[in-house]
Amino acid sequence: MAIRIFQHYWQLPRAILALVEAIVFFLAPYAAVWVPGAPDEIGPLLPRALLFAGVLFVSMAAMGLYTSRQRSRLAGMLARVAASVIGGMMVVAIVFYVVPSLHIGRGTLLLTGVFAFAGAVIVRAVFDTVVDDDLFRRRVLVYGAGRRAGSICRLRRRSDRRGFMIIGYVPADGDEAGVVPEAEKLAPSTDLALLCAARRVDEIVVAMDDRRRRFPMDQLLECRLEGVEILDLVTFLERETGKVRLDILNPSWMIFADGFRRGRLHSMLERGFDILASVILLILALPVMLLTALAIKITEGPRASIFYRQVRVGQYGKPFALLKFRSMREDAERDGAQWAQKNDSRITRVGAFIRTTRIDELPQILNVLRGEMSFVGPRPERPEFVEQLNERIPYYRERHTIKPGITGWAQLCYPYGSSEQDAVEKLQYDLFYVKNHSLLFYIAILVQTVEVIVWGKGAR
Repeated sequence: MAIRIFQHYWQLPRAILALVEAIVFFLAPYAAVWVPGAPDEIGPLLPRALLFAGVLFVSMAAMGLYTSRQRSRLAGMLARVAASVIGGMMVVAIVFYVVPSLHIGRGTLLLTGVFAFAGAVIVRAVFDTVVDDDLFRRRVLVYGAGRRAGSICRLRRRSDRRGFMIIGYVPADGDEAGVVPEAEKLAPSTDLALLCAARRVDEIVVAMDDRRRRFPMDQLLECRLEGVEILDLVTFLERETGKVRLDILNPSWMIFADGFRRGRLHSMLERGFDILASVILLILALPVMLLTALAIKITEGPRASIFYRQVRVGQYGKPFALLKFRSMREDAERDGAQWAQKNDSRITRVGAFIRTTRIDELPQILNVLRGEMSFVGPRPERPEFVEQLNERIPYYRERHTIKPGITGWAQLCYPYGSSEQDAVEKLQYDLFYVKNHSLLFYIAILVQTVEVIVWGKGAR
């Protein structure tokens, strides 16, 4: 089951897990002071417990532990929880240093971290064992059994099917034959309301190949009045997969669908956040940037250029000069523009490291400060590629209606793209972000980007 908050879908089981773990983190400081030998007088625990719980919750989210995309095995889960607790404790320790009145002592903080780690591991073990996925899954009936309905059959990732179970497919007039397996088809019903009641259906997904042929308006209206949700196929797949499917998309859906909002207040808040975060990050990242510049000069020679300036396409198609630390040879594109490849021979020794750690992206903070980019948005592409992709991929221009970003929803959900097909896949995630753009979604992507950096996902 999914719930929608600030234009973003959240899986209910994951939301419950996050709430329970937040309570565990809140109680961890109380458990630590109850241990024999703990200091008696450390001040009121409530503000300390709230601080610890808030920091640990964000840290766990940053490690991707509350997303449906998380598929780590036991060892990977333990490593991520441990990294979250250690990282969170470091942040809390810094806060204690800045605000001494909140200090609880190193021993108590260490015990708090141990209880938090143990509690999170126990909660996750119990959650995976006790919680029945079917308890939270919506029972879905698909009206249609042709080409469009086949897009649901072809969902292979476990995370894409975690929120629902298919009761069956009801064939409709005009559906393409041989797409949906016969075993999953239901006998055509003259009364959808009775079928929904008998099968305890929560939602009907309308996936007819041709809506002009005997569209069951009266029956769907009756089902809706009986409390059954009625969804369009594109909306259903958007909610379940976190992307807008291009192969079944039509302009009318984009016109009438909820989303694509551009409030002035939201734009002002986002721009204010970009400016403030840019200044802070530039100060914090300055030592790393100076060391990177020095490393490039030492390995590539005193005359080697430190920065790489490249024209990219920004908001509304306006070109701008994107800044990066140079990670490839200076003659890398003597034969013209080309996609970066895995194990690219043009990458320098320093370049391999700064690309993996994303240090090469740090100069783009200046692009954000100048207003050419935001921290979150579709990755900007080169004009040569954009011109080709605009001609070959439908709706590609729509990704340029918002500012490009250093990170984005597509970067979290899809690996590094180096082909036209990859561009198609990433566009589906970019359109999802453009449609569901909100400040909360923006911040959530920023937090989850930590996982990409720490675990080196998608770097090339």
